[in-house]
Order: sequence, then C-alpha cells, then structure tokens
Amino acid sequence: MGDSLITVIAIFLAAILMFVFPLMSLAERTDDISELAIQTATDEFVNNIRTTGKITLDMYEQYLQTIGTTGNTFEPEIVVYQLDENPGAKVTQAEMTKIGENVYYRKYTSQVQDELTKTGRMRLKEGDMVSVSVKNTNQTIAQILRNFFYQITGNNSAELEASQTAIITVNGSN
Repeated sequence: MGDSLITVIAIFLAAILMFVFPLMSLAERTDDISELAIQTATDEFVNNIRTTGKITLDMYEQYLQTIGTTGNTFEPEIVVYQLDENPGAKVTQAEMTKIGENVYYRKYTSQVQDELTKTGRMRLKEGDMVSVSVKNTNQTIAQILRNFFYQITGNNSAELEASQTAIITVNGSN
C-alpha cells in the first residue's frame, strides 16, 4: 500500500514538472513578446504624432490594429496637453519659452476619439504634449496559470502595459 501511494505521488509530481512548468514558462514568454510588441507600437505611434504634429483617424486605427494582433484586448488611454496661446490677460507677451507662464489644457481619450471621428484628424502645434498608455483588459494564459497555482488574486491587474510621452516638435499641417 505504501509503495503504490508513493508511486502515485511520484507520477503526479512528474506530470507537473513535465507539463505544467513548461507551459507556464511558454505563457510567460508569450506575454513578454506581446508586451514588447505593444511597447514598440506605442513608441512608433507617439513618435509619428511628435514628428507630424497631428493625430489622424488612420494612424489611430492602425495603432489599434497593430496592438490587437497580439491576441489580447487593450484599453488605450490618450492624453493631449495643448498649449494655451492666451494664458491670461495680465501677460503682455505670450512667449512659450518663459518658465511658469505656459498653461496647458487636456483632452482625454474620449475627446480625442470624438474629434477624430468628426474631422478625421487632430492638429497639434509645437510645444503640445501627447501621452499614450495602453494596458490589456483580458486575462492572459500566464495570468490564469499564475492565479491558479500561486493563489494570487487580482484579476483586474493588467499584465501587459506600455506607455510613451512626447513633446510635439512641429506644427501640424493638413
């Protein structure tokens, strides 16, 4: 009886070592590759905005399509900081290089999306800033396995994240 119990435990441990841990390792690598892909896509998207001075509907849809190729679902967040050209009546010379007098107003993802759907583009000017961050909304296989084996809770924590911020270097044209 004792030998058969030890044999069953040995077979169970061997099955875990042979199948589960390699599966977890492969899932972790897949997440690493996906995170690298979304970071690269986010960097390219923000750098394209920085160098052209505009966000177009085509650029945004291409970005969403690129990050969607990883097989995960994502929630992108865009914040555009637009430099106010008239920060106050008491300022006699509005010069954007002066420290402390620059006033930015923000446009968030929903406002950017509304403008993109209405006009097809959002023009930015030199000195504006754009920040894009993205995180996954689904659970990856690695997350599911980790939660199962390690009893880690937190299903709402994002596994795949990327962010990038840049200052616009040119005025947007048509």
